[in-house]
Amino acid sequence: MVVVFGGAFNPPTVAHKEIYYHIQKSLDFSRFIYLPVSSLYTKSSLVSNVHRRKMLELMTEDMGKASVSDLEMEDSDFLGTYHSLLRIQEQYNDEVAFVIGADNLKNIHNWKHATSLLSEFKFIIINRNNINIKSYLESDKHLKDYKDNFIVLPNFDMNISSTMFRESFNPEYVPNVVFEYIMSQELY
Repeated sequence: MVVVFGGAFNPPTVAHKEIYYHIQKSLDFSRFIYLPVSSLYTKSSLVSNVHRRKMLELMTEDMGKASVSDLEMEDSDFLGTYHSLLRIQEQYNDEVAFVIGADNLKNIHNWKHATSLLSEFKFIIINRNNINIKSYLESDKHLKDYKDNFIVLPNFDMNISSTMFRESFNPEYVPNVVFEYIMSQELY
């Protein structure tokens, strides 16, 4: 299985790193790919693709099966998660599972190609905001038909986000190598 963790990683946090180890304890995977979205994505205040990729590369240097893909950063348009996962699946000829926080479940049905995405790929759900994930999956009209495609990994309770770092500039929220890079490049 190839695990893909997409996001802005603006910047990558200790939580982004610890999710790798949390999943590694529970699932057997051949690769773990961090997939940063391009600056073409509609999020505001993203630092450049170059800086976000470099911060992820620094963070993953000592993380055995982890790597960084610039697949979406190289796209001329934002194609969406579905197309990215299809390309990764084709590249590695392996089952692909996409990591999302439980807080993203409520809007996943609005993602590009949501029905195909939900029916063709596995999702590894990391709890955020103390959501009762199993209950939510069984009751949500958009998700209940796909509940077998969700792998729920409980007991991850690190409440740290990139937004929290940008608002506080607390160095404890990011790996040391990331903080050093942020300081040297005068980011945020």
